[in-house]
Amino acid sequence: MMTGKSKSAAAKIAEADRKATYKLAEHRDAPVVKATGFLAEVADQPQLIATSIGTLVIGLVARRPDLIRGGARMLASHLAATAAKSVIKHSVDRTRPGHALDTGKARFETGDSDDHKQTSFPSGHTAGAVAVARAASRDIDGAAMPSALATVAVAAAQPVNGKHYLSDLVVGAAVGWIAEAAVSALFDRVAPVVEHVTENRERSADHDPATVPNGVEGTVPPA
Repeated sequence: MMTGKSKSAAAKIAEADRKATYKLAEHRDAPVVKATGFLAEVADQPQLIATSIGTLVIGLVARRPDLIRGGARMLASHLAATAAKSVIKHSVDRTRPGHALDTGKARFETGDSDDHKQTSFPSGHTAGAVAVARAASRDIDGAAMPSALATVAVAAAQPVNGKHYLSDLVVGAAVGWIAEAAVSALFDRVAPVVEHVTENRERSADHDPATVPNGVEGTVPPA
Protein backbone atom coordinates (compact mmCIF):
# COMPACT_ATOMS: atom_id res chain seq x y z
CA MET A 1 0.00 0.00 0.00
CA MET A 2 1.37 3.41 -1.01
CA THR A 3 2.10 5.97 1.70
CA GLY A 4 1.30 9.66 1.38
CA LYS A 5 4.89 10.43 0.37
CA SER A 6 4.88 7.64 -2.21
CA LYS A 7 1.65 8.90 -3.74
CA SER A 8 3.00 12.43 -3.85
CA ALA A 9 6.20 11.28 -5.56
CA ALA A 10 4.23 9.19 -8.08
CA ALA A 11 1.98 12.15 -8.86
CA LYS A 12 5.00 14.40 -9.45
CA ILE A 13 6.60 11.84 -11.77
CA ALA A 14 3.34 11.43 -13.70
CA GLU A 15 2.99 15.20 -14.05
CA ALA A 16 6.57 15.56 -15.25
CA ASP A 17 5.96 12.74 -17.74
CA ARG A 18 2.90 14.50 -19.16
CA LYS A 19 4.55 17.91 -19.37
CA ALA A 20 7.68 16.58 -21.07
CA THR A 21 5.68 14.53 -23.57
CA TYR A 22 3.28 17.37 -24.38
CA LYS A 23 6.26 19.64 -24.97
CA LEU A 24 7.77 17.13 -27.39
CA ALA A 25 4.44 16.67 -29.17
CA GLU A 26 3.77 20.38 -29.69
CA HIS A 27 5.00 20.28 -33.27
CA ARG A 28 3.53 16.87 -34.17
CA ASP A 29 1.73 18.34 -37.19
CA ALA A 30 4.85 19.91 -38.68
CA PRO A 31 5.90 18.27 -41.98
CA VAL A 32 9.41 17.47 -40.73
CA VAL A 33 7.98 15.70 -37.67
CA LYS A 34 5.36 13.83 -39.66
CA ALA A 35 8.15 12.64 -41.93
CA THR A 36 9.57 10.68 -38.99
CA GLY A 37 6.29 8.81 -38.64
CA PHE A 38 7.56 6.08 -40.96
CA LEU A 39 9.96 5.02 -38.20
CA ALA A 40 7.00 3.93 -36.11
CA GLU A 41 5.70 1.81 -38.96
CA VAL A 42 9.05 0.04 -39.30
CA ALA A 43 8.44 -1.50 -35.89
CA ASP A 44 4.79 -2.38 -36.46
CA GLN A 45 3.83 -6.02 -35.89
CA PRO A 46 3.59 -7.13 -39.57
CA GLN A 47 6.96 -5.61 -40.41
CA LEU A 48 8.77 -7.16 -37.46
CA ILE A 49 7.21 -10.54 -38.13
CA ALA A 50 8.19 -10.31 -41.81
CA THR A 51 11.75 -9.33 -40.87
CA SER A 52 12.04 -12.25 -38.45
CA ILE A 53 10.65 -14.80 -40.90
CA GLY A 54 12.75 -13.34 -43.71
CA THR A 55 15.90 -13.75 -41.64
CA LEU A 56 14.98 -17.35 -40.88
CA VAL A 57 14.25 -18.15 -44.54
CA ILE A 58 17.50 -16.58 -45.74
CA GLY A 59 19.34 -18.65 -43.16
CA LEU A 60 17.71 -21.86 -44.40
CA VAL A 61 18.46 -21.07 -48.05
CA ALA A 62 22.04 -19.95 -47.38
CA ARG A 63 22.61 -22.72 -44.82
CA ARG A 64 23.56 -20.12 -42.22
CA PRO A 65 22.92 -21.48 -38.70
CA ASP A 66 23.38 -18.02 -37.18
CA LEU A 67 20.57 -16.57 -39.32
CA ILE A 68 18.35 -19.59 -38.69
CA ARG A 69 18.77 -19.25 -34.94
CA GLY A 70 18.53 -15.48 -35.09
CA GLY A 71 15.36 -15.48 -37.17
CA ALA A 72 13.67 -18.07 -34.97
CA ARG A 73 14.69 -16.26 -31.78
CA MET A 74 13.54 -12.91 -33.20
CA LEU A 75 10.13 -14.29 -34.13
CA ALA A 76 9.58 -16.03 -30.79
CA SER A 77 10.71 -12.97 -28.83
CA HIS A 78 8.46 -10.66 -30.81
CA LEU A 79 5.44 -12.89 -30.30
CA ALA A 80 6.14 -13.07 -26.56
CA ALA A 81 6.54 -9.29 -26.29
CA THR A 82 3.34 -8.72 -28.27
CA ALA A 83 1.38 -11.07 -26.03
CA ALA A 84 2.70 -9.38 -22.88
CA LYS A 85 2.00 -5.83 -24.01
CA SER A 86 -1.49 -6.85 -25.19
CA VAL A 87 -2.34 -8.09 -21.70
CA ILE A 88 -1.31 -4.72 -20.26
CA LYS A 89 -3.11 -2.71 -22.95
CA HIS A 90 -6.32 -4.61 -22.24
CA SER A 91 -5.97 -3.74 -18.57
CA VAL A 92 -5.16 -0.03 -18.79
CA ASP A 93 -6.72 2.83 -20.73
CA ARG A 94 -4.50 5.81 -21.47
CA THR A 95 -5.28 8.60 -23.90
CA ARG A 96 -2.59 9.09 -26.51
CA PRO A 97 -0.82 12.42 -25.99
CA GLY A 98 -1.72 13.82 -29.40
CA HIS A 99 -5.42 13.19 -28.81
CA ALA A 100 -5.16 14.58 -25.28
CA LEU A 101 -3.68 17.81 -26.65
CA ASP A 102 -6.36 18.03 -29.34
CA THR A 103 -9.29 17.51 -26.98
CA GLY A 104 -7.96 18.73 -23.66
CA LYS A 105 -9.06 15.46 -22.08
CA ALA A 106 -6.82 12.65 -20.87
CA ARG A 107 -7.45 9.33 -19.14
CA PHE A 108 -5.04 7.02 -17.37
CA GLU A 109 -6.94 4.34 -15.50
CA THR A 110 -7.85 0.68 -15.49
CA GLY A 111 -10.00 -0.32 -18.45
CA ASP A 112 -10.29 -2.33 -21.65
CA SER A 113 -11.01 0.20 -24.38
CA ASP A 114 -10.85 -0.85 -28.04
CA ASP A 115 -10.45 2.78 -29.10
CA HIS A 116 -6.96 3.22 -30.55
CA LYS A 117 -6.80 6.72 -29.08
CA GLN A 118 -7.09 5.23 -25.58
CA THR A 119 -4.40 2.54 -25.88
CA SER A 120 -1.23 4.53 -25.36
CA PHE A 121 0.13 2.40 -22.52
CA PRO A 122 2.57 0.77 -23.05
CA SER A 123 4.32 1.30 -26.39
CA GLY A 124 3.92 -1.90 -28.38
CA HIS A 125 6.27 -0.67 -31.10
CA THR A 126 9.02 -0.15 -28.54
CA ALA A 127 8.36 -3.52 -26.90
CA GLY A 128 8.57 -5.33 -30.24
CA ALA A 129 11.62 -3.41 -31.44
CA VAL A 130 13.55 -4.05 -28.22
CA ALA A 131 12.67 -7.75 -28.20
CA VAL A 132 13.69 -8.27 -31.84
CA ALA A 133 16.86 -6.20 -31.53
CA ARG A 134 17.99 -8.08 -28.43
CA ALA A 135 17.23 -11.42 -30.08
CA ALA A 136 19.10 -10.56 -33.27
CA SER A 137 22.18 -9.40 -31.35
CA ARG A 138 22.55 -12.78 -29.65
CA ASP A 139 23.08 -14.83 -32.80
CA ILE A 140 23.90 -12.56 -35.73
CA ASP A 141 27.35 -10.97 -35.87
CA GLY A 142 27.23 -7.24 -36.49
CA ALA A 143 23.51 -6.93 -35.75
CA ALA A 144 23.79 -5.42 -32.26
CA MET A 145 24.66 -1.82 -33.14
CA PRO A 146 22.35 -1.35 -36.17
CA SER A 147 19.40 -2.95 -34.40
CA ALA A 148 20.00 -0.87 -31.25
CA LEU A 149 20.14 2.36 -33.26
CA ALA A 150 16.97 1.41 -35.12
CA THR A 151 15.21 0.72 -31.82
CA VAL A 152 16.23 4.12 -30.42
CA ALA A 153 14.97 5.82 -33.58
CA VAL A 154 11.64 3.99 -33.38
CA ALA A 155 11.18 4.94 -29.73
CA ALA A 156 12.22 8.56 -30.25
CA ALA A 157 9.64 9.03 -33.01
CA GLN A 158 6.74 8.11 -30.72
CA PRO A 159 6.43 11.12 -28.36
CA VAL A 160 7.24 13.77 -30.97
CA ASN A 161 4.42 12.39 -33.13
CA GLY A 162 2.03 12.39 -30.18
CA LYS A 163 1.69 8.61 -30.16
CA HIS A 164 3.10 7.76 -26.72
CA TYR A 165 4.20 9.25 -23.44
CA LEU A 166 7.80 8.86 -22.34
CA SER A 167 6.69 6.44 -19.62
CA ASP A 168 4.96 4.33 -22.29
CA LEU A 169 8.35 3.91 -23.95
CA VAL A 170 10.06 2.93 -20.70
CA VAL A 171 7.47 0.29 -19.86
CA GLY A 172 7.35 -0.93 -23.47
CA ALA A 173 11.13 -1.33 -23.51
CA ALA A 174 10.99 -3.25 -20.22
CA VAL A 175 8.29 -5.55 -21.61
CA GLY A 176 10.37 -6.27 -24.71
CA TRP A 177 13.54 -6.83 -22.70
CA ILE A 178 11.92 -9.23 -20.25
CA ALA A 179 10.04 -11.11 -22.98
CA GLU A 180 13.22 -11.64 -24.99
CA ALA A 181 15.16 -12.73 -21.90
CA ALA A 182 12.49 -15.29 -21.05
CA VAL A 183 12.37 -16.62 -24.61
CA SER A 184 16.16 -16.84 -24.84
CA ALA A 185 16.40 -18.71 -21.56
CA LEU A 186 14.19 -21.42 -23.07
CA PHE A 187 15.62 -21.07 -26.58
CA ASP A 188 19.20 -21.67 -25.43
CA ARG A 189 18.11 -24.95 -23.88
CA VAL A 190 16.05 -26.19 -26.82
CA ALA A 191 18.06 -24.97 -29.83
CA PRO A 192 21.19 -27.09 -29.18
CA VAL A 193 19.04 -30.22 -28.89
CA VAL A 194 17.25 -29.47 -32.16
CA GLU A 195 20.53 -28.72 -33.93
CA HIS A 196 22.08 -31.95 -32.61
CA VAL A 197 19.15 -34.03 -33.87
CA THR A 198 19.28 -32.31 -37.26
CA GLU A 199 23.02 -32.90 -37.61
CA ASN A 200 22.61 -36.58 -36.75
CA ARG A 201 19.91 -36.97 -39.39
CA GLU A 202 22.11 -35.30 -41.99
CA ARG A 203 25.02 -37.59 -41.11
CA SER A 204 22.75 -40.63 -41.35
CA ALA A 205 21.53 -39.51 -44.75
CA ASP A 206 25.11 -39.00 -45.98
CA HIS A 207 26.04 -42.56 -44.96
CA ASP A 208 22.84 -44.20 -46.15
CA PRO A 209 23.87 -46.94 -48.65
CA ALA A 210 20.64 -46.37 -50.54
CA THR A 211 21.64 -42.79 -51.30
CA VAL A 212 23.23 -42.40 -54.74
CA PRO A 213 24.99 -39.10 -55.54
CA ASN A 214 23.94 -37.36 -58.77
CA GLY A 215 25.88 -38.58 -61.76
CA VAL A 216 27.24 -41.68 -60.01
CA GLU A 217 25.96 -45.13 -60.82
CA GLY A 218 25.01 -47.42 -58.00
CA THR A 219 22.58 -50.02 -56.84
CA VAL A 220 19.41 -48.91 -55.13
CA PRO A 221 17.17 -51.49 -53.47
CA PRO A 222 13.91 -51.89 -55.36
CA ALA A 223 10.89 -50.07 -53.92
